[in-house]
Amino acid sequence: MQQRSPGAEAPRARTRRRTTVGALAVATAAALTLGGVASAQAAPSPKIVDINLVTVNDFHGRIEQAGTAGGIARLASAVKSFRAENRNTVFAAAGDMIGASTFTSFIQQDVPTIETLNAAGLDVSAVGNHEFDQGFADLTDRVMPLADWEYLGANVYHKDTTDPALPEYWLQSFEGVTIGFVGAVTDELPSLVSPEGIADISVGSPVEAANRVADQLSDGKNSNGEADIVIMLVHEGAADTSVESATDPESRFGDIVLNANDNIDAIVSGHTHLAYNHVIDGRPVISSGQYGERFSNMVISYDRKSDTLLSMENTLYTMATAFDPSGNVTAWLYEPDPKIVPIVEEATAVANELGNVVIGQTTAPFNRAQRPGIVNGQPAIVENRGGESTLGNFVADVQLWALNEDGTRSVDITFMNPGGLRADIDAGDTTYREAANVQSFANTLVTLDLTAAQIKAILEQQWQPAGASRPFLKLGVNEALTYTYDPTAAQGSHITEILLNGQPLDPAVTYSVGANSFLASGGDNFTVFREGVNKADSGKIDLEAMVDYFETFGSAAPDYAQRAVGVDIVSVDGGQATVNLSSLDFSTPPDPKAGTVSVSFDGAELDSATVDASFPDPATFDEIGRATVTFAIPAGATADSRFVITTPTGTTSSFTLPL
Repeated sequence: MQQRSPGAEAPRARTRRRTTVGALAVATAAALTLGGVASAQAAPSPKIVDINLVTVNDFHGRIEQAGTAGGIARLASAVKSFRAENRNTVFAAAGDMIGASTFTSFIQQDVPTIETLNAAGLDVSAVGNHEFDQGFADLTDRVMPLADWEYLGANVYHKDTTDPALPEYWLQSFEGVTIGFVGAVTDELPSLVSPEGIADISVGSPVEAANRVADQLSDGKNSNGEADIVIMLVHEGAADTSVESATDPESRFGDIVLNANDNIDAIVSGHTHLAYNHVIDGRPVISSGQYGERFSNMVISYDRKSDTLLSMENTLYTMATAFDPSGNVTAWLYEPDPKIVPIVEEATAVANELGNVVIGQTTAPFNRAQRPGIVNGQPAIVENRGGESTLGNFVADVQLWALNEDGTRSVDITFMNPGGLRADIDAGDTTYREAANVQSFANTLVTLDLTAAQIKAILEQQWQPAGASRPFLKLGVNEALTYTYDPTAAQGSHITEILLNGQPLDPAVTYSVGANSFLASGGDNFTVFREGVNKADSGKIDLEAMVDYFETFGSAAPDYAQRAVGVDIVSVDGGQATVNLSSLDFSTPPDPKAGTVSVSFDGAELDSATVDASFPDPATFDEIGRATVTFAIPAGATADSRFVITTPTGTTSSFTLPL
């Protein structure tokens, strides 16, 4: 039996009878002995009901096998395997099943992902922030009617009310035992999607909403829904895989974990793309990573006679089971489901036809920034949204060109958010698919007017507010905009100088600024964009701008000059200055390294130094490429005198001294 949320108000809670949850098993595929078939359960007592809860999160339209993502056909086989062993199986998710998808799904508005998840038997999911990428109306009017599963969002309300805008819970009964799911999305949603797309809704506290609905499902009143077991599906997650992170009271996720009430029996989370498998205060708190690379199976035992939840034990499974010396997957936990394969093949064929068109060439790769990280438990190099990148700057250049080409207004400055860059561009032929993989959100380009002070404030907001999932987000900027910053300064005081075409921004001038619609609406906590005036949507999709650029110019080459340079004036004493310089290098190996940096005055070199190209600690900021210069201050230098920084890679910047 299934029951959907009527959106009723929640009465007061009762105390649930629950035993202490035992230690969870954390397993990789290598630990299994049944070749990908779920372990058979011992025949239960007639009064004991065993339920398998299979969960995933942050699938992001990865319907094809790629890397360690096994694809939807293998994930479907996993679910089918558990259902074959125990018909009391439910398949649930913690959001971001669509959106930020790879090209095959993206180019078809994620319809292939929805169709294959339907075929795989997904029962219920929380909404994630990416479900709102195309706006609330697209979610409710297009996505939800296509999806056979129930989308839940108990903390999503009609604007300025407490009236639920989405279903709050979903119920499934097995042999007289009802399991209830309460869904919620991160309350950071307004900064993660275009605010204009969610103008008709408000987003409240996930844990307050979940507690309210869990209490409702536990009050003994069948008229408003009733569940023996309550699972919270929440699109919010821990910053790392430790218990300490999951219970950090200063974080959004810690607030959820520490304040979920006793009527919530388990928390299935997502959003941060991490895999963790905790028991915290007797309650499972889990996440299965990303892209279908892993999934979880929680075995739940319930005693109907005593109305007691006996145990909940979660196992985290990894799809890829073996690798060759180059790191390529050679064995998988499950074979593809033959019923799903033709759906994926058809979607791939359509995407190939649309995507294999060559739109231009690149002389060298355009890359996102990188940093050391952990992948599949092993040290690896991962994306760094806090680093300046050739790709981010290139996209900003393209968007400046596209907006000015339209001729409706002259744009001075463009910004690009790093989270909008979802893939790199390889050297050689660039296809439609490759361009689309870079910018997969179909944002439009927007122009607005900002003062010099507001532009500075936007650059200051790269240092994110406390509690944000990433401490620093590096904006791509167009070639004419360069700036210096002090990495040691206090929040709000990092930016020391901004130049446009080599001249400082004029406090009395209003500048025309371009950005994608997500960023222009204040996304990623860049809220100062909302203060802009004369805002106008060009109607041009970011991908369209990239395609137009290549069709016009034919080719593109990376610019290896840094557009932001760190300048920390360590000392000015006794006629001598010592200055720490940083952000002199890009972080990706194909990009040339500066090697040395020179500081000059009036054309005469004062000092040069070797540039350290190693990753700094922490590596989440933009400090790669560091050097220290010490020089005698020239006679006649004043507080207005400009000291010029140059590197062999083309970086040119400057600073003044407090003389």
